[in-house]
Amino acid sequence: MLSPLSWWNDLFVNVPLATAFAWIISLFHRPAFQAALILGYWLTNVLGFVLMHVGARQALSQELPKPFSVRAMVKYLAISLLYTLLVVVLVKLKIIQPIGDYFSAK
Repeated sequence: MLSPLSWWNDLFVNVPLATAFAWIISLFHRPAFQAALILGYWLTNVLGFVLMHVGARQALSQELPKPFSVRAMVKYLAISLLYTLLVVVLVKLKIIQPIGDYFSAK
C-alpha cells in the first residue's frame, strides 16, 4: 500500500496526506492552499522513494545496490507530473479546497 511504485499509493496515500498538509497551511494563509498541496504531494513522493531505497538497501545488505535507472526515474517523474496536473485540476474545479471553504456559504 505504501510503495511509491504502485499506482494506488498516490490516490490513497500521497494525495490525502498532501491535502491534509495543504489544509493545515491554508488555516494560516489561505492563498497558499494550492502551492502547499503540490509541495505536500511532491514531498510525500520523495519521502516514499527515500524510504523505499533505505528499506531495500537494508533488506539487500549482502548485495551491492543496483543504480536506479534513468528510464525508471523518468517514468516515475512522469506519473508524478500527471498526478500533480490532476491535483491542480481538482483544485481549480474546487473539488479539493481549503477545509474552511467546505463549510462556508458562498
